[in-house]
Amino acid sequence: MSTEITNVSDADWDNEVLQSGIPVLVDYFAKWCGPCKLIAPILEEVAETYKDKVKICKLDIDENPEVTLKYSVRSVPTLMLFQDGQVEATKVGALSKHQLEAFLDMNV
Repeated sequence: MSTEITNVSDADWDNEVLQSGIPVLVDYFAKWCGPCKLIAPILEEVAETYKDKVKICKLDIDENPEVTLKYSVRSVPTLMLFQDGQVEATKVGALSKHQLEAFLDMNV
């Protein structure tokens, strides 16, 4: 995994995501999810490109039920963009690199 992607958990959610000084894109995923595996290398590429603009985090829904329930994540992959501790935009399902960059450019 890219050094630009941070794994987050229920325990460090507030510090890593809600209190971040820059926008945070959270990838809610599961190890058993095929589309999640497809989007992982795309997230790594985008993390390098956008490292000065957006922090990219991954949260395993099976290991972190509190955050998953709090944000009503019902399908994976789900991408949520947080700014100043609030959800600014959400995308459900795997995206192409172009779609993900357009999503970030439109919201950051």
